[in-house]
Order: sequence, then C-alpha cells, then structure tokens
Amino acid sequence: MKKNFLVCGLAALMTLVACNQKSNEAPASQNSGKDSLAVAGSIVFFDIDQVMQGYDMANDLNSVFETKASGIQAEIDRRGKKLEKDLNDFQNKVDKGLLTNSVAQVQYQKLQQQQQEYQQYVLNKQQEMNEEQQVMMNQIMDAISSFVKDFNAEHQYALILTTSGNIISAPVVTGDESLDITDAILSGLNAAYIKSKENK
Repeated sequence: MKKNFLVCGLAALMTLVACNQKSNEAPASQNSGKDSLAVAGSIVFFDIDQVMQGYDMANDLNSVFETKASGIQAEIDRRGKKLEKDLNDFQNKVDKGLLTNSVAQVQYQKLQQQQQEYQQYVLNKQQEMNEEQQVMMNQIMDAISSFVKDFNAEHQYALILTTSGNIISAPVVTGDESLDITDAILSGLNAAYIKSKENK
C-alpha cells in the first residue's frame, strides 16, 4: 500500500478545507456628515462605499447571504472533518497491519472516491455562492442606479460621479464638500427601500 500517497492526499485535503475559510468584512468608511448645497447644473459626487455600508437593502441582503454562506461553510467543515477522520483511521489500520491487502485496496478506493466527491461538493458550493453574491450585488447596484437616475431627474445635476475610500481607483480624489451628495443619496435610498417593503 502506498502510505505516502495517503499522507499527501490528507495534506491536500487539509489545504482545501483551510482555503474555504473566508472573511467578508467590508472596510470602514468615513462620513462627511454634511448636507450637499450643490445647485442644478453642478458636477456632484457620492461615496459608494459609504452608501453600500449604510444602505438598508444592501445590509439586509448581505445578512441573508452571510447566514446561508455560514451554513454551507459549516457543512463543508463537517464533511472535511469526517473525511479526515476516515483517512486517519484507515492510515492507522494500515500502519498496524490490521487489514489484508485486498481489504485495504477496497477501502482505499472508497476513500479516494469520497475525497473526489468532497472536492466536487466544495467546488459546487463555492460556485453557487459566487453566483448568489453576484446576483445580490447586481440587485443592489441596479437599485442604486435606478434611484440616482430618478434623483437627478429632480435635481438636474450636470454630472454625478462616484468615489470610494480607494482613491487610487476612484474617479474623484477630492472635492468641495458642498458637491458631496452622499447623505442625500443614502437617505433617499433607505426611504425608498422602506416604502418598497411596506408595499409588499
């Protein structure tokens, strides 16, 4: 029996399980806390990070997503631990000479199949959660985009830009605080979201 292969298989499994541990904490953002004084025709901007953190719809959807992701991760961990235990038990029996070659070969093949099924399960669940996260983000961004269009139909700004905490990639590095409409966008989004929930 190739003991080294089993040890390598176990090491690969542990790496796979460890790689499935994720952290989805969003970076903190600062709030200007000032109302915009921009007039019609102005070029204005809003902080998308601040909006995403304060938008009730985004927080509600993210809470549902994280609950589901935690349940899936718990199941992945449970299956991974069971497979690890089965591999260790098998290795111990082989080391102690408690199995005949024919029995050991059959059990080894079963463990290989279990490991393949586990890896496929992990990949399927990762893909499923990635798709759900993308749909969630699309829903949030669609709601923000639709609201901003309606918002600008009323305020008639010449241009609305977005900025974020990452000034390297943001189109707005700095600007007059009177042109920052973040608070107005966020309060309007939350008001519209509360209204939409009441109408359901």
